[in-house]
Amino acid sequence: MPRTIDITVPSLIGRRAVVTGGSDGIGLRIAARLAAAGADLVLPVRNLSKGEAAVAGIRSRTPDAQVTLLPLDLSSLASIESFGESMRADGRPVHLLINNAGVMTPPDRQTTADGFELQFGTNHLGHFALVAGLLPLLRAGEARVTSQISIAANERSIHWDDLNWERSYNGMHAYSQSKIAFGMFALELDRRSEAEGWGITSNLSHPGIAPTSLLAARPELGRAQDTLGVRLIRWGSARGIVAGTPETAALPALFAATSPEAQRRRFYGPSGIGHLGGAPGEQRLFSRLRSEEEARRVWEISEELTGVAIAVP
Repeated sequence: MPRTIDITVPSLIGRRAVVTGGSDGIGLRIAARLAAAGADLVLPVRNLSKGEAAVAGIRSRTPDAQVTLLPLDLSSLASIESFGESMRADGRPVHLLINNAGVMTPPDRQTTADGFELQFGTNHLGHFALVAGLLPLLRAGEARVTSQISIAANERSIHWDDLNWERSYNGMHAYSQSKIAFGMFALELDRRSEAEGWGITSNLSHPGIAPTSLLAARPELGRAQDTLGVRLIRWGSARGIVAGTPETAALPALFAATSPEAQRRRFYGPSGIGHLGGAPGEQRLFSRLRSEEEARRVWEISEELTGVAIAVP
């Protein structure tokens, strides 16, 4: 696969962008490109020292980059509310929100600060609550919200009778569920915005596969060493075989969030073999994301579980 794959990111001068998971991997590449295009960038991060290193790296390439670092732990509803309060107190409209952060396949079941299964609670419920907290600013900026899902959203299903995997646990199945729910939410957000005149547009992206920290050794998740999967992905990425790089894997979200050609409720991902790597392009929506009835159910259950309502007074 060519290493020269790229897209043009239009000027974002005067526009405020928020990127979750922007302190490393694909998210850092997304954040760096937005800053280079002139965006007023907000990086919400769980690890502030890691975030400071990311900001330093961005400014080394774009010395005049506008970057604000704020604390945010998507596995804590209290942290999400605190971040939302800070942003609302600042009052500036948000024009772009890229929901990119995620956690993947801890070998043993872990929970968030609020008792949710870690992947469902972080990847989906955390972003659900984040959008709720930023809603006035997203409306003021007539924002485009791009939510990063995964090829795993084309597998398995939502575990409706045990959303928090308390009776059984399979890390990959739980990861798939979190991304299916998250994708359904993003599409329902756009439907409700269009119907109720919120002024927000929402679409989906996925990065394919690339060598990032998602499957790498993560002792805090109970993963002492790199998985076989990430070792194979690194091998393929280095040789241009099927897998992408962190730089090319960032392109679908960048396209979905910034391109004048990207549209609401559409789905963007790599256009190469198996949609695992290659240039970004529109692709057919995964079958598991197509039910509007199930998307409404996801929305209602998410409000119930988080105690957070996404509504305009």
